[in-house]
Amino acid sequence: MTAEIKYRTGGCLCGAVKFKVEGPMREVIACHCGQCRKTTGNFFTATNSHVDAVNISEDRGLAWYKSSDVAERGFCKSCGSNLFWRPFGRDYISITAGSLDGDTGLHIKEHIYVADKPDWYDITDGKPQFQVWR
Repeated sequence: MTAEIKYRTGGCLCGAVKFKVEGPMREVIACHCGQCRKTTGNFFTATNSHVDAVNISEDRGLAWYKSSDVAERGFCKSCGSNLFWRPFGRDYISITAGSLDGDTGLHIKEHIYVADKPDWYDITDGKPQFQVWR
C-alpha cells in the first residue's frame, strides 16, 4: 500500500459518479484477462482500498453489473465509464486507475492473466508478469 497521499478523488467522465478515497491504496495491477479487456477495450489497470475508505459523493450514474460468481463491476450508466471491481464478501474494492484525478503517486506493480493477453501489444515495462492471479 502507498501511504504518501492522504486522500484521492475520482469519478466518471460526465460527473454522475464522484468519489473520494482516504488513506493508503495498493499499487496498480494490470489485468490482461478477457473479461477485463471486454469491459475496458484494453487491459484493466486498478488499485484498491478498504471499502470503508471509499466515500461516493455522487452516485446518480452508478450502476453495478454482476460479471461473475465472485464479483461485480461498477460503472456510470450515463457515460459508460468503468470505475470499480468489487468482490463479493471481501472488505476491499478495486478502483480503476484511470478514474482517479490528477497525480496519484501510484505505479504499476505487476501484470496478471498475461496468458490471456492478445497478440496486438507487448508488455515491456519490466514489471513482474503472472500467467494467472496468484
